[in-house]
Amino acid sequence: MQNPPGLAANETEVIPAVILVVDDEAGILSALKRLFRPAGYTVLTAESGAAGLEILAAEHVDLIISDMRMPGMTGAQFLAQAKASYPDIVRILLTGYSEVSSTVAAINEGGIYHYLPKPWDEHDLLLTVRRALEQQQLKSEAQRLTQIVFRQNEELSAFNANLEKQVIARTEEIRQTVMFLEHSEGEVKKNLLTMLKVFSNLIELRAGAFGYSGRVGELSRNLGAKMARTLGSTYKITESGLQDLMIAGLLHAVGKIGLPDELVRKPMEKMTSEETRLFMTHPLKGQLALTPLEAYASAGLIIRHQYERYDGRGLPNGLVGDAIPLGSRILAVTRDFEALLAGAIATQPLPLEKTLTLLKSQRSHRYDPVVVDQFLVMIEEEGLLHAAKTRVVKPRELEPGMQLAADLRTPDGVLLLTKDCVINPQNIAQIRRFEQVQGMALQLTISI
Repeated sequence: MQNPPGLAANETEVIPAVILVVDDEAGILSALKRLFRPAGYTVLTAESGAAGLEILAAEHVDLIISDMRMPGMTGAQFLAQAKASYPDIVRILLTGYSEVSSTVAAINEGGIYHYLPKPWDEHDLLLTVRRALEQQQLKSEAQRLTQIVFRQNEELSAFNANLEKQVIARTEEIRQTVMFLEHSEGEVKKNLLTMLKVFSNLIELRAGAFGYSGRVGELSRNLGAKMARTLGSTYKITESGLQDLMIAGLLHAVGKIGLPDELVRKPMEKMTSEETRLFMTHPLKGQLALTPLEAYASAGLIIRHQYERYDGRGLPNGLVGDAIPLGSRILAVTRDFEALLAGAIATQPLPLEKTLTLLKSQRSHRYDPVVVDQFLVMIEEEGLLHAAKTRVVKPRELEPGMQLAADLRTPDGVLLLTKDCVINPQNIAQIRRFEQVQGMALQLTISI
C-alpha cells in the first residue's frame, strides 16, 4: 500500500509536507495559506526570491510555489538557484497568460515540475501539489530502495567472495585429505605386500627355494598386465585382478605348510603316487587357509585351480579350457617356469632354453596355448629389459635414493629388503652392519 504524501516509509505517523510559497503580494500568500493548511500541509512564506533562498537554507522544504513576476529576482531566477542548491525540491510556477517567454525560461532554467496560470483553480492547484508530492515521495522511495539494493549487492558480493574463499579452502583441504588417504592406502598396500612376501619367504625356507614365490607373483602380475594390453577384452584383467594374481603367486604354496618337510623338498619327478596325491592337496588347503580373509577370495580361487589342465585331466575338478579361471591358467605357467628352473619338478634344475621348450610342448595339453605364447614373448622382452636397466652393487657402493630391482636376501634365503625398496641412509647403515656382524658378503641388484 502506497503511503500518503508526507508519510515516511519507515515511520508510523504522518509528517506534514512543507510548502514554501514565494510571492511579493501579501494577499496571495494569505490566500495560499488558507488553501493548503486544511489539507494538512505546513506552509512557509517569503515575499521575495532572496527571502525564499534564506528560508531554504534554514528549513526543510518539500515543494516550492513561486510567482513569476517579482521585483529584484524573477521567479525563473529564484527557481534556477533553488534547483542548483536543492535539486530534490519540487518546483511549481504561478504565471500570467501574458508571460509566455518567462515561463519558458523558468521551465528551462528552473526545471519546474508544473506551472499554473493566475488566477488559479483551487482544486487544480491542490491536485497538482498532491501529485507532485506523491511523485517526489516515489522518487525518494526509489532512491532509498536503490541504496538498499546496492548495499545488499555489496554484502552479497562480499559474502560470495568469502564463500568462494571458503569453498577454495575447503576444496584444498579435501584435496589434501584425499592425497593423504591415497598415500596412506598406498603405504598400507605396500606394507601388506611386504608382509605377504615375508610370509611366503618363511614357507620357502622349508623347501630351500628362496625368492621362488615372489618371482612367481611378479611374473603372474606382469603376464596378466601384458595380456590385458595386447589381447583386448577376451583376456581383459582389471587392476584388482592383477593384484589377485600377485597375491596368488606369493601364496600359491601356502597349503604346503601342513606337508612333511621331506615331501616339500622332494622334486615332483621323484614322488610316489601316494606322495603325489598328498602333495596335490595343498591347493585346496591353501584356498581353505585364505577363506577367513574375504578380500583374498579371488586369490584363493586362483590357488585352488592352479593344477587344472587345459585338456581337462587336472585337479581338483577336471575343468577344461576356458572353464579354468584365467588367473589359474596364468599361475600354472609362471609357477612351472620357476619350478623347472629351480629343480622343483625335475631331478635337476633345467636351463632356460630347455624350460621354455618344455612349456611350449605342453601347449593345449597342460597349459592354455595363448598364455604360453604371451609368456614366451614377455620373457624375451623382460630379459632384454632386465639386462639393460639393472646393475649389481656392493653395500659400500650404496647411495640413498637407489631402488632395488630384486629382493635382497642372505645366502641362506632370509629376506632383508623387498624389490622396489628405495634405499635410505638407515638401510645403508643396517646392511653394512649386518654384513660386518655376520661376516658375509652381500650383493644388491639396483635399477638404473
